[in-house]
Amino acid sequence: MATQTTISPVDGSVYVRRELADQEQIEGALERATEAQRRWRDTPVAERARYCAAMVDAFVARRDDLAHELTWQMGRPIAQAGGEIGGFEERARGMIGMAEEALAPIRLADKPGFTRYISREPLGVSLIVAPWNFPFMTAVNAVVPAILAGNVVILKHSAQTPLCAERIFEAFMSAGLPEGVFQFLHLSHDATEALIRDPRINHVSFTGSVAGGEMVERNARGRFIATALELGGKDPAYIRADVDLDAAVAGVMDGAFFNSGQSCCGIERIYVSREIFTPFVERAVAWLKQLTLGDPSDPRTTLGPVVKPAAADFVRGQVEDAVAAGAKAWIDPGDYPLSVPGSAYLAPQLLTDVDHSMRVMSEESFGPVVGVMAVDGDDEAVALMNDSAFGLTAAIFTRDLAVGEALAQRLEAGTVFTNRCDYLDPELAWTGVKQSGRGCSLSRLGFDTLTRPKSFHLKHA
Repeated sequence: MATQTTISPVDGSVYVRRELADQEQIEGALERATEAQRRWRDTPVAERARYCAAMVDAFVARRDDLAHELTWQMGRPIAQAGGEIGGFEERARGMIGMAEEALAPIRLADKPGFTRYISREPLGVSLIVAPWNFPFMTAVNAVVPAILAGNVVILKHSAQTPLCAERIFEAFMSAGLPEGVFQFLHLSHDATEALIRDPRINHVSFTGSVAGGEMVERNARGRFIATALELGGKDPAYIRADVDLDAAVAGVMDGAFFNSGQSCCGIERIYVSREIFTPFVERAVAWLKQLTLGDPSDPRTTLGPVVKPAAADFVRGQVEDAVAAGAKAWIDPGDYPLSVPGSAYLAPQLLTDVDHSMRVMSEESFGPVVGVMAVDGDDEAVALMNDSAFGLTAAIFTRDLAVGEALAQRLEAGTVFTNRCDYLDPELAWTGVKQSGRGCSLSRLGFDTLTRPKSFHLKHA
């Protein structure tokens, strides 16, 4: 039996081993899902919501254990890991609260002799492929609304965070969810691709890399099924001269370095009005130097390792290439004894004298580094912010909210912020443009991607 191994970035030890599902197990899951969906689609939305709410209750009751496992699977400092359980709860309860209204039939104006309405029909069996970086919150974005919409779910979680799928399953079982409505499988890449091609899969939700999104599209090609793809990001922030500088630095730097920069919507490029560029950099560097890089199981740690040594070395390579091309690095890695090549522990870094010819300003870094450029006005800032293959989120920091909103309207991004960043509001649509993907999760609009319209045109006899 083939297995997958999870190496903890905390100390390089084997944390989890799991057998990969074989063809018989995959076939069994598909049969259970297909049979369960016939019943689940006819279950009232209010009843679906009660099961999901009970699942959330069971899930958050294990907060401390879940946070501990999260730290050891992917390296989030234990002082911050519990926040993901809170985020899971916020998003799940938000989607539960809006489900009945969002999924209600659309009633049309009276027309003599006719009854007309549009129902929202579930798609069927949804395959959800979830990532490791926010393993609970990214999964809940797709799992809970899919089930609320009358679909059944098979979850394939990252090999780095397999326990997350198991813990969500256990919470659903504690809630008494009928068999087959939610299942998980530990799968190889080849088995995942084959599952996407299976005609019993009616919807695929994928969060991950651009290459992963291309894999989904390639395997779903010709089947005309719905796919939702949340892919990469190189999210920018613009700091205008009129800001409260201390507040702007704290907000944007947390948006860049939380979770060691391993967020699809983390800030990776900062553009600063030239007149405040020097004080911004001084404050940003001071903010970085107060971070504590260390063992994430220690409550005093504020910056943990990245997910694996190869990811750390990728970021090191971006930084080295930028410095060789003329960039200035403001942090000495030598001040961080754990940060050595071949280690998952990586010193935070801020770079100036950067430009868009450098990899660190164009490639997704997914690590604790940010490039900072001076700009001479709003137009230059907007042009640089839009100069990217990605478009997930963008942020503008300003005291003038009217100007901030006007600039936000010009940005090529799925979500735009003023005076905050790196946040998902469950009542707002979560979507991307360009290579950041397509489709929509969260909000009432998210339910539209998990259902199909069915029109009823009933002539009275």
